[in-house]
Amino acid sequence: MTSDSSSGPIDDPLFTSGHRIFKNKDLLKIGHVPEADRIVGRDEEISKLAKRLNGAVHGYSPENVMIYGKTGAGKSLVSRHLCQRAKNAAGDDVDIGTAYIDCAEDTTETQVVSSLAMKLNDEGVTDIAVPHTGLSTSKYYKLLWRILDMRFDSVIVILDEIDLMDEDSLLMKLSRAEEAGKITCSIGIIAISNKVQYIDQLNERVKSSFQHKELFFKPYDANQLREIMHNRTDAFQDDVLTDDVIPLAAAFAAQEHGDARKAIDILRHAGEVASESDADTVREAHVRQAQQHAEKDRFRELVSGSPTQAKTALLALTELSLNSAEDSFLTSQVYDQYERICAHVELDILSVRRFRDLLKEQAFLGIVEIEKINKGSAGGIHLQNRLIEDAHIVRETILEDTRMQEWSTE
Repeated sequence: MTSDSSSGPIDDPLFTSGHRIFKNKDLLKIGHVPEADRIVGRDEEISKLAKRLNGAVHGYSPENVMIYGKTGAGKSLVSRHLCQRAKNAAGDDVDIGTAYIDCAEDTTETQVVSSLAMKLNDEGVTDIAVPHTGLSTSKYYKLLWRILDMRFDSVIVILDEIDLMDEDSLLMKLSRAEEAGKITCSIGIIAISNKVQYIDQLNERVKSSFQHKELFFKPYDANQLREIMHNRTDAFQDDVLTDDVIPLAAAFAAQEHGDARKAIDILRHAGEVASESDADTVREAHVRQAQQHAEKDRFRELVSGSPTQAKTALLALTELSLNSAEDSFLTSQVYDQYERICAHVELDILSVRRFRDLLKEQAFLGIVEIEKINKGSAGGIHLQNRLIEDAHIVRETILEDTRMQEWSTE
């Protein structure tokens, strides 16, 4: 097949619709780390974290930091930003290594250590090959120690969503590696979690070794969310966004505890909706559709790993919410609906006690609200259950489960 290298691009309508809306869509990626002047409302946090990492820049040990805050508060963004700045600020005689680990993907100690070894390795320099799998945890540690001492004076490791790891011994081994004589390289750890109680659940030996400083990220307010999105408008073509798009997207995200990640996600979805409908501009209607997409994606992620019985219990409460003027229901009412669904989809019916436990699990996830009500000496104490999530989104998402689709024909 030949081509005319002298010819310019061909105007093909199949590949131009998206380009009418987006200029640089990568600016709207969740993992994108913007320049310093694009980071909004986090000057104090940046300053505090920089002080903890200062040792690495000057060739001695950085401090360990535990960062807390709700989803979308800028924890990962600021941490990655500071790691890059630390590398840039180091002198010619100081070699700093940095590595980011998502503990939602690498959930075991072995997975994290092997990922660290691979990310920090340069086979051309070390002549060390790190296999993806096949080695014991201790052997991966030995490879990691060799790589660190051959390449770096200091290393900063970001462990994002660390509460999702199956074990906590990793923190102790990384923190004590230099003291134990495993390496001469210094290691600083930035551990990130949405759960403030994470540290309290650690083994005492781990806490003693970690010796961390704590940093809390407050949620963004609506004004900050608007500024964050204004700083990403060059992801779009000029004059594509109507004036009401960013304020509305910011308002939706502000309802979700100031989640900047959600704000940017809504903005990106709105552009995609506009592109798919062959619109020339992104308008309010596209933002509202994008919000629904974002809600479905978030809820789908929340329940994707839930067992069928948990989904059935949630579907029972959802059906009552959709077909009644009331918004809260006694556990006995929800259980009756649950039995009807189980019979229709041919699912074993759990005991009332186990069913209550399923509803409590949904309450823990923030999907259901459970309230005790006292009906007096004759009526006793009962539990009332209310669906917090949008019932239509919950039903649509649960019915994506092939087992539950049989109920959709009811």
